[in-house]
Order: sequence, then C-alpha cells, then structure tokens
Amino acid sequence: MKSSRLVSLLLLLQTRGRMTAAQLAEELEVSVRTVYRDVEALSAAGVPLYGDAGHAGGYRLLDGYRTRLTGLTAGEAEALFLAGAPGAAAQLGLGSVLAAAQLKVRAALPPELRVHADRISGPFHLDAPGWYAGVDETPYLPDVADAVWRGRAVQVLYRRWREPTDVERRLEPYGLVLKAGRWYVVAGPGPRTYRVDQILRLSATDEEFTRPDGFDLAGYWAAYQRDFPARLRTGRAVVRLAPGVTLPGPVQDEAEPDRDGWRRVTVAIESVDHAHAEFLRLGTGVEVLHPPELRTRLARTVAELTERYADVRDHDRGRDPDPGRASRGPVR
Repeated sequence: MKSSRLVSLLLLLQTRGRMTAAQLAEELEVSVRTVYRDVEALSAAGVPLYGDAGHAGGYRLLDGYRTRLTGLTAGEAEALFLAGAPGAAAQLGLGSVLAAAQLKVRAALPPELRVHADRISGPFHLDAPGWYAGVDETPYLPDVADAVWRGRAVQVLYRRWREPTDVERRLEPYGLVLKAGRWYVVAGPGPRTYRVDQILRLSATDEEFTRPDGFDLAGYWAAYQRDFPARLRTGRAVVRLAPGVTLPGPVQDEAEPDRDGWRRVTVAIESVDHAHAEFLRLGTGVEVLHPPELRTRLARTVAELTERYADVRDHDRGRDPDPGRASRGPVR
C-alpha cells in the first residue's frame, strides 16, 4: 500500500539520514520513479524533506524533524511488543532500557493501536531454556555484549571440554546468539563459537577489530547448526544390532542381517564416554565390536552390574540371597 510505503520511506530517512533515490528504491523494493513520486507526495503533505544534487547528494529531512509512529498498523504494533524478550534484555544489562523504549513507543501510538499492543503483550511470555535444564550463570555476558557493540577485542580465560581445559584466548566478538536459553559468542579469528558461561575470566581491551566483509551472523549460525552433528561425532564404532533395534544417529556401512536377524553397522560417535552411555541404554540389543577400548569399557560395566545384583541372581536360583538377614532383624 502507498500509505505504508510513504511511512517506511519517512522512517528510513529519519533513522539513516541522507539516502539517494536508488538506495531508497532498493530498500522499498520499488522503482526510482516511484521514489520520486513518493518524495513529492511527502513534500506536498508538509514533510520538510530536501533533495541535494551531485555525487554526494540525496534526500534528507530537516535537522531535528521527528515523526510520531502513527503509521504503524495494528499487526505491526502487536509484533513490536511481542518481539520483546525481557529476560534476554535483562541478561544483557538492557532490561530497563527495553522497558523505557517500549514505554516511549506505547506513548507514541494512537489510542486504538495502544489497545492492540497492551492486548498482545500480556498473554504471551517467552521462556527460552528447555525443561530439566538449569539456568547458566553468565557473569561476563554484559562485558561480551559491550565488546560486540563497541568492536573491541577481549582477553578471556576459557574452559573447554578437552585437555588442556582452561586456555587463554584473544577474541574478536562478532555477535551473540541465544540458543535454548544458552548464550554463545561468535568471535574471530576464525570465526569460532564459544559458550559465554564457560568464560572464567575476561579483560576488556581498547584494541579495535574489523568484522569480515559480508559476515552474516544469522547465516553463520544456520551453517554452524547444520554442520554440528558431523563436527561433533568424529569417531567411529562397529556394532551388531538385534532385530528391531535402532540407533539415534545415522548409520554407515550397514551389512545384510544374518540368519538370526542381527545387523552389523558402523556408526559415528562423539567419544568413548558418550558412546558408553548411549549403548548401555540399548541393553542386550547391541554388541560393540570396535573400538576395543569401548568394548572393554562396556564389559567392565556389565561385570560390575552383575556383581552388584548377585543377590537377585541367587534368588532366581532358589537360594537365600542373604542368609544372615533373618538373624539381624529387619533392614531399617
């Protein structure tokens, strides 16, 4: 709609300053001729909008001119207040800033849109962390966010999962991502991804850095998530699976079932520790053939469990699992 486009053009000039007709046309996805007509319409309506010719020319608003947000539709007003994430803003140290901004926007809305905004902000609440997951302590999150906004490098002591666990790193923070209640910072050189809750110490620096040309945080994160399983599961295990047993991840080199229905497959694993826990859940439905350290680890665990539940085995054989229990009295 033309009215919506005129408001968008006005807000672009208000927020970005001088813009050429070509730049406005690209942002609004219209022709340059349409921009000329829209500028004439705004000028005719009394908006103090000026155009300068020449290489450094373009359209601009009179210095100090501001417009109230009367061009918002009901849906846009609802989306604006629904998009607020007070929990995330508070963690970033911007809780009061977000509340003040929403208050100012609400005051600028006409009465009918104010009703829509109030109606939408009450019935919806964002709770980012998943069930059974505690809230990560991120004492250095505001410092990381400040480094992102100011374009300054930081020196951190970071705890990673492999040895040596605590390492010194110089990070160039490109951006922050909130995923399932956990904060990550994407930082150069690299870039690489770091968990903010694993930063043990942080020292701010005055060293400026420049983000790579064309770096897109959303695009990077999408690729990072897509490649995460392959990057995480770098090991391999060869196992036999009983009929009907399936593994949670993709399998490789699956052989035809033998005459008993067991299948020999190769599966990607994260580590021996992780695979040990995963395969134990399958009970007798899986037999690990390789690597030897995983097979030995599982055999040792099974032997310890057999010893622990020996009284159940004796009971099944018709023997008293604990002959001395009757003379000692009841177990308290």
